This record gives sequence, structure tokens and C-alpha cells, in this order.
Amino acid sequence: MEKFDVIVLGGGAAGVTAALQSARAGVKTLLVEKAAQLGGTTTTGGVNGVQTFFAYGQQVIAGIGFELVSKTFAILGQPAPTGENFSAKAGVTTTVVDKAVYSAVADEAVLAAGVSLRLHTMLGAIKQVGDGWQLTLCGKEGLYDVAAQIVIDASGDCNAITMAGLPVRRYAERQPNTLVLKLAGYDAKSLDLPRIQAAFDEAIARGGVLPSDAGWEKGKIANLLNWYGGNCIHVVAPNAADSAGRTAAELEARRVMLRLLKFLRRQPGLENLTIPWFAPEVGVRETVTIEGRATITFEDYYHGRRWPDAVCNSFYPIDVHTDDGLDYRPLPRGVVPTIPFGALVPKQGTNILAAGRCISGDRLAFSAYRVQATCMANGQAAGAAAALAIQNKCAVADVPVAAICDLLKQHGAIVPA
Repeated sequence: MEKFDVIVLGGGAAGVTAALQSARAGVKTLLVEKAAQLGGTTTTGGVNGVQTFFAYGQQVIAGIGFELVSKTFAILGQPAPTGENFSAKAGVTTTVVDKAVYSAVADEAVLAAGVSLRLHTMLGAIKQVGDGWQLTLCGKEGLYDVAAQIVIDASGDCNAITMAGLPVRRYAERQPNTLVLKLAGYDAKSLDLPRIQAAFDEAIARGGVLPSDAGWEKGKIANLLNWYGGNCIHVVAPNAADSAGRTAAELEARRVMLRLLKFLRRQPGLENLTIPWFAPEVGVRETVTIEGRATITFEDYYHGRRWPDAVCNSFYPIDVHTDDGLDYRPLPRGVVPTIPFGALVPKQGTNILAAGRCISGDRLAFSAYRVQATCMANGQAAGAAAALAIQNKCAVADVPVAAICDLLKQHGAIVPA
């Protein structure tokens, strides 16, 4: 049985930075990813508008995630991202990254750092053995066991933490998913949008389409057409935390896509509409979170609480998607929320951390801190904590936050004052 110091489960925004930080700090690290590529939501999910490294024109998140994004820009001959395109109305700065190049850049960085990488691999079982963990992984070759002193769950769905029997937080209501797609074969400027909207309203009344098929604008289809698709449609589906729920979400996403295609091609100016690309996986906004030693509430996030154990900043509006709309609230001017280390540490269990969107928070706070840049930042913090725990032979929850922040700063991160 192969043994590692740290195993990171999930190769998305948080998992990549966690594994890179752990390996660059000198500990033996394994990164496990179920898909064919690294990057998660940014690549496999197709949401390549990364939000957000900047607040009010100033950079508040940097570190390994920003390094990878900047390298992607450099390869394409573009200057490093800045916060110049901050939208006061939307309350965000969006950094659009090339999905293909970013995926390859992440590959190069992980291998250069000495991370052992297993793609097309999932967690099958996990159990605590002493202060460490034994994991059963499922690869194309079958089941096999590996061991680690510390596990970082960056699955987005608390897969390892749930399998380990540790408590997680589930809500009866969950945000809808989105299938990112591209539309082509028409000129948006020449469309009779009021006529198409009237036809869409009639189709809703007949039950041929759902209002959510067009996105969060309560049945208004103009954005979908003007944007030529993109991150728009809502997919109402059950909890996607497990494989059965995820299967249902993927199937419903493609049903929505086909409904839209059939409807739109019957409209004037859209007879030749095609879908030249759609994301390999539906984008899942919300499943479960851990019950952590600290829980980030709406009040904490919206009013910019400065946690004493803060390990990174976060910045994004409250953004709760619903089956029939959107609750979107930009942060008060000047507020930059922080993420506490305690939100990464489960209440129970030893030497296991959460990273990414599944850290501990209520639904409103979660709706904001779930985005990629914050996940990159807290993932790097998890990797730093894990490396320091290995080096100092202590439990990961006992690593001093000051030491975590010092290591993060050595690797380019911005940590709260």
C-alpha cells in the first residue's frame, strides 16, 4: 500500500492549489480527480469567468491560483489580470481565462511540484487508522488502497468527510444547477426579441418549456440569445452530492438543452441555430457543507467580519440562485470578507480538512464564498496547514494560524491583516 503525507481529493479550484502548496512545501502529496482534466468548474464545468481576485480595483486574493491564471494569460501574450474592469453595479471583477490553456498549465504545475496525480479516479472508501487515514481508490484498473497522514476534501460535495461518517450540513432547498453551452448560427442583433419572448411565454403556458430553461430572469430569454448561451440556463434537479443525484442533474441538463434547441429553431432568425459546444459536466452550485469549528454566517460575510484566525480574503456578492429567479446583493462598499481557518476544520475527526465551496457556512454566506478565487485561496491555506502539520508532527487543527499565514505569504498569497 502506497503511503503519502497528504492526499487531496478533487482537482478543482481548491484541490489544485491545496496539492501545489502541500508539495511545494516539501511533503509527499497525492491529488485525486474523477474527471479527465484539472480545473473543475473552470474547465470541466465551463465557467471560465473566474471571480474574483479583486475588490474595488485592488487585489485581495493572489497566491498559487492567481499564479496559474497569470501564466495562462502570459502564454497567450496577454498582460496579467488587473482589477480595472470592476463593475460597481454587479459588485464584481471577472477574469476570463482560456479553459484549454489553463487546464494544461495546471497539469504542468502539478507535475513540476512533484505531486502524484491520478485522473479518472474516485474515492471508494475511507477510514481512520490511528491519527491517519486509509483510503480505497477506484481506478480503471479496479480498487486499491493508499494511506495518508492528512486528507483534504476538495470534492465540492464533502465526499470524503461524508464517507468518514463526520457531520455535514444539508439544506432542504438548494440552488439550481447550470449547463454552460454555446449557441451559434444566428445574428442576435437582427432578432425580433419581443416576438420570440411571446412565443416562449406561450410555450411555458403549454408546458413545452420551463421558465427556468432561460435562466434566472424569470422566463426572459433575451440574455440567453444576446450572450449566445454561456452561464445562463437553470437546471432544476435533486441534490447532486451523490452519483444518483448527479446522474439526474446531468440528464435533466441535457433535456433542458434539447428543449431549448427545438423551441429556438422554430423561431424566425434562429432556424439555423446550433449548439457547437456544451460543458462536459453540469455546473453544480450547492450540495452540502461541513459542520466546522467555525461557521461563516451571512452577517459575518456581508459585513466583513475580520476573523482572528483568518487565512484568506473573499470577495463576491450574496448570490442565491432559485428555481424562479435570483437573490443578488452586492456587498456594502469597502467590505472585504475573510475566511477563518476554523471553517476548514470539521467539528469531529482528526487530520482531515475541507477546502473549496464545502467549508462551513450558512446558505447566504455560502452563495458568495463558493466562487473560484475564494476556493483557490482557502485551498492553498488547507495545503499550507497540512504541510506544516506533517513537518511539525502535530494534528492539522493545531497548526498555529500565524505559521499558516507566514507560509502562504512565502508562496505569494495575500493574507488578512
